[in-house]
Amino acid sequence: MQKRLSHVKIHALWLGLFAMTGGCADDGSTDIASTGNPAPEAVVAASSQPAPSASKSADSNSDGKEVFELKPLSLSNLPGNSTTTGSDPASGSNTDSEKQIQSVISHLQPLQILLGQWRGTTRREFENFKAVDNHEWVWDLRTQPNNPALTIGSDKSPYLKKGRLSWDVNREKFTLTATDSTGTERTFVGDFTEPVHEIVGSDDKLHRVFRLEFVQEATSDKNAPEFWQLAFAQQENNRYLLEIAKRRGNAAFARYDTVSTQREGTSFAVSDTDYAEKTCIISEGLGTTELTYKGRSYWVCCSGCKAAFEEDPEAWIARAATREKK
Repeated sequence: MQKRLSHVKIHALWLGLFAMTGGCADDGSTDIASTGNPAPEAVVAASSQPAPSASKSADSNSDGKEVFELKPLSLSNLPGNSTTTGSDPASGSNTDSEKQIQSVISHLQPLQILLGQWRGTTRREFENFKAVDNHEWVWDLRTQPNNPALTIGSDKSPYLKKGRLSWDVNREKFTLTATDSTGTERTFVGDFTEPVHEIVGSDDKLHRVFRLEFVQEATSDKNAPEFWQLAFAQQENNRYLLEIAKRRGNAAFARYDTVSTQREGTSFAVSDTDYAEKTCIISEGLGTTELTYKGRSYWVCCSGCKAAFEEDPEAWIARAATREKK
């Protein structure tokens, strides 16, 4: 009998149950911790095949004595054992995501002078008329949450019906995905060829100027008819030029057209430091629309920021609070 119990003890230890039973009493009987009382004299029957359940079942043998059957437990259910690592794998990912979002936004902030509605006129004539389009630049923080962008949408532009301008944190370059009036989509990569700076205009006010140049990336299509080069040349707060150049094969780029663009409506302020309470909670630019959340007022600079804030106000409030602590 004693030899049989020793065999069962080893079997229970192998299953990780020995610690759960509270050990063996001095008289050789098994003490069931879950009852809180010494177990009756028992014959422990070890099954030749593991039972599928992790519970302990009791039955009676022919002598009327209770028989306790030890059944295997998953090691993940034992104290001190877990299938998890004890850390949240998403926490590091969330931190990286937040850093990427803030990096993209900070690189796009100097371009916020583009925000708003504009009217563009081509120099090249189409069907004996210069093409005139109306377009708007807004923040897009919802299409790709981890990759914010400035987007453009136009009604009649022959070159830029829609576009998405962002920052590639890995390549450390600006990217632009643009679709023309024929529906052809092109991917561009670029950087400043004239850095962002301010000049005093004829109105004695500060005006932001820069030149941001993009070159179409090569594609696997060797029969592509042409490659484009685009440049956004900010002339003053209310005027910028969209310059289009094209080339075929390995030839040099040649200027194809220039679109003169004039802002519609009120000019945006230039300085990023004098917005006071009207600072956009998302872009840190000049807020043009006031929103209320939980009794407090917040400002946003465009319809894109407005939509993003209304979708998840708590996240943007938390991000703004983190910026203020730095």
